[in-house]
Amino acid sequence: MSNLFSVKDKVVLITGGYGILGKSMVHHFAAEGAKVVVLGRNAEAGEALVADVKSKGNYALFVKCDVVNREMLDQAYDVIMKHFGRIDVLINGAGGNMPGATIPPDKTIFDLDVDALKSVVDLNLFGTILPTIVFSKAMAEQKEGVIINVSSESSIRPLSRVCGYGVAKSAVNNFTQYMAGELALKFGSGLRVNAIAPGFFLTEQNRTLLTNPDGSYTDRAKTIIAHTPFRRFGEPQELLGTLQWLASDASKFVTGTLTVIDGGFDAFSI
Repeated sequence: MSNLFSVKDKVVLITGGYGILGKSMVHHFAAEGAKVVVLGRNAEAGEALVADVKSKGNYALFVKCDVVNREMLDQAYDVIMKHFGRIDVLINGAGGNMPGATIPPDKTIFDLDVDALKSVVDLNLFGTILPTIVFSKAMAEQKEGVIINVSSESSIRPLSRVCGYGVAKSAVNNFTQYMAGELALKFGSGLRVNAIAPGFFLTEQNRTLLTNPDGSYTDRAKTIIAHTPFRRFGEPQELLGTLQWLASDASKFVTGTLTVIDGGFDAFSI
C-alpha cells in the first residue's frame, strides 16, 4: 500500500519561506523528498536558506518574487514551469504586520494609520489572493493540486492591538472557502484549498511584543499563556504534521477547512 502521507517528488511552493515558521516548512518538505521552491523578496535570505537545504543533501530552489506584484508572480510562474512543468502544492506563508496598523495600549482606533492598514491588508490578503490566482493555473490544467493558506488565531477572534492583521487574516479564511468551491466545481475534485490557523509562536515578527530584552515574557505573553491550556507557545515543527496531511493524499476529501493549531487557545475561556 502506498504511503498516503507521502509528498515525495511533489513540487511544493512556499511563499515567505525564510521566516522562522517558513524555514521549518522548507526544511521539512525538502527532507520529505519534495522539490521545494522558496518565493520571496529577499534574495540574500532566500539563497542562504536554499544553500542550507542543499548542504543537508536535499533540494530547494529560490525564486525572487514579491507576492503582491502580479508581473513578478507571472515571471516566477514561468521559471517554475520551465524547471518542473507542474505545481503540486502552494503554501501561502507570506504575511506580516507593521506598527502603524496596530493599536498599542496608549492609543485608540482614532490613531490608526490607514495607509499602514492598507499595506498590511495588501500583504496578508492580496499576498494570498494573487499567488493563488497565478499558480493555480497549473493546477487547473493538471486537474489536481493543493493550496494551503496560512491564516492566524487573530482571524477567529479579534485580538487586541492587531487590527489590520486580524481583519486581513479573517478575509483569508473566507477566500479559502470561496476558492475551495470555485476550483473544485470548475476544474474537478483533484483541486483542494485549505488553511491553517497557527496560535502563538515566537517569531521575529512578534518577538518584541512577547519577550523583553532579557528574554522574559511580557505581560501580553503571560496573558496568552494563561489562556492557553497547554501553558506554552507553539514550536515551529508543531505545524508540520498538519501541513503534511493537507499537502498529501491523506486529506484527499478535505477542502475548504481551517485547521487550528494553538494548544487549545481558541477552545478555552476560563
